Amino acid sequence: MHAPAPTRRTRRAAGRSRATVTSVVGEVLLTAGVIVLLFVAWQMWIGDIIIGAQKNAEGNQTIREWAREPAPAPPPLVQQPDGTSAYEPPILPHPADAEKFAIMRIPRFGADYAKDIAGGTTRARTLDRIGIGLYTQSKMPGEIGNLSLAGHRTTWGKPFNQLDKLKLNDAIVVETPAGWYTYRFRTLEYVKPTQVDVLDDVPQMPEQQTGERYITLTACSPLYSLAERIVAYGVFEGFQPRAEGPPASLAPVEPATPSL
Repeated sequence: MHAPAPTRRTRRAAGRSRATVTSVVGEVLLTAGVIVLLFVAWQMWIGDIIIGAQKNAEGNQTIREWAREPAPAPPPLVQQPDGTSAYEPPILPHPADAEKFAIMRIPRFGADYAKDIAGGTTRARTLDRIGIGLYTQSKMPGEIGNLSLAGHRTTWGKPFNQLDKLKLNDAIVVETPAGWYTYRFRTLEYVKPTQVDVLDDVPQMPEQQTGERYITLTACSPLYSLAERIVAYGVFEGFQPRAEGPPASLAPVEPATPSL
């Protein structure tokens, strides 16, 4: 006995059924894509805002704790070539990997900018979890040579997001329990990731010894890429002991606009 041939009505019903299944699958895939895009947007922008604010809050809490402690005795004054006197900056011991030892403060990045600095530059232990990392071979704040630091430009609170917004003579201040080490921004450049001579005691001049104190801040560039490194250089201006209160270098300036 032969099955009855499908009528026009049954063919239309089957077509509607297939179309319904296809449309449902398409809607599910579209919804999943939207969810993924929203998650990426949250992680890259909204999450960064939240994480950045949390890290600033942690840094400022540490600063308040240091302010409540008895101020250490100021270091000795030394005669400068121009006849003036300045404090000899105390040199801290080199930190262990992921050990916090200082707070980075850059007025150009906002009055509340206060990022932890810790030993090492691995993502898992320092850059993602803490913020700014000290290169293994780096000199310490105030030490003759190059204080070299790394940080993210995107994600995980992006502490170095606005390196390209620094202006000549902008203050780059490293705060410790002993006081404030002020450096002044000089210049910016972009280099290949293999150009590690930017971390030399005299950046890019491995055979030179000038007796000067430098700071070098490095991050990936362009945004969301590992193709190059953005490098900001500065020179040491002076040390102010905690007993004398915050330095003038922390005075507010017009904040930069974050890079997206």
